[in-house]
Amino acid sequence: MRIVFIGQAPFGKDSLATLIQQGENIVGVITVPDLPGQKRPNPVKELAVEKGLPLLQPLKLKHPDAVAWVRELKPDLLVLAFVTDFAPLEMIQSATYGGINYHPSLLPKYRGGSAINWAVISGERETGVTIHQIDAGVDTGPILLQEKVDIAPDDTVKSLYFEKLYPLGIKMIARAVALVREGKVRPLPQDESRASFQPVIQEADTVINWKLTTQRVYDLIRGSNPSPGAVTSFRGQPMKIWEARPYPLQGRAGDVIEVVENTGFVVSTADGGILVERVQFDNAKITAVDFIKNQGLRAGDRLGK
Repeated sequence: MRIVFIGQAPFGKDSLATLIQQGENIVGVITVPDLPGQKRPNPVKELAVEKGLPLLQPLKLKHPDAVAWVRELKPDLLVLAFVTDFAPLEMIQSATYGGINYHPSLLPKYRGGSAINWAVISGERETGVTIHQIDAGVDTGPILLQEKVDIAPDDTVKSLYFEKLYPLGIKMIARAVALVREGKVRPLPQDESRASFQPVIQEADTVINWKLTTQRVYDLIRGSNPSPGAVTSFRGQPMKIWEARPYPLQGRAGDVIEVVENTGFVVSTADGGILVERVQFDNAKITAVDFIKNQGLRAGDRLGK
């Protein structure tokens, strides 16, 4: 089976490496362009060059040259692993069996490019990986494989992705390719009545409302780590909170109600407190202990409006 692989970042590289180890016939690799002044190497490009695989780095997958390049390779299957662009229909249709994609949610819930963030922010207790066929929609194609993982109470997007969804996704991509090759796939249409779509998350979506419950504030902080960060302000200056945990103390929402020695400071919510342990202020990520020393923070100060 002739496969064109499309992906980026370490996840793309590890997925490609797994397919190669599985003995799949990779006839072409597409990844993102190198950026001017880019210091870190492109992982997918590195592996493709190392293995002597045909490589293309288009600005957009819909570019006519990219579509023509894929068509000339006469692929049986497109495999997408960490793709932030849309594969055009003419590219998908150039492959005998179309294309399959990795998506880090239990589709049809949490379609879109920030599925992990929104699941954590929404307080979900489970999510998962879906391998689905690609079509003209955003994560709307029929499902080939799906597996669940638990979202632990203290999981962040970072821990959930790297410790659970990343390794599971690589295994499932390889399994899905084998099923396609063996003619054993049974695509299941998505239930549109259960579908939800969330946009790519922005800082405007992660502004902390200290009048919400401790759990909702904590979920927002967890769901914003490692990007874009939970946003608040201190003395009129923007500030982000990266690491924190619930704390059994309450005052007026938004007030700093306690400074915990060698640990951080507690900000009150609607029904409790959040112990802040790591922040970003004045473009520097520092511990809350250093922030207290640098800014002279004390009980009675306020965060946010």
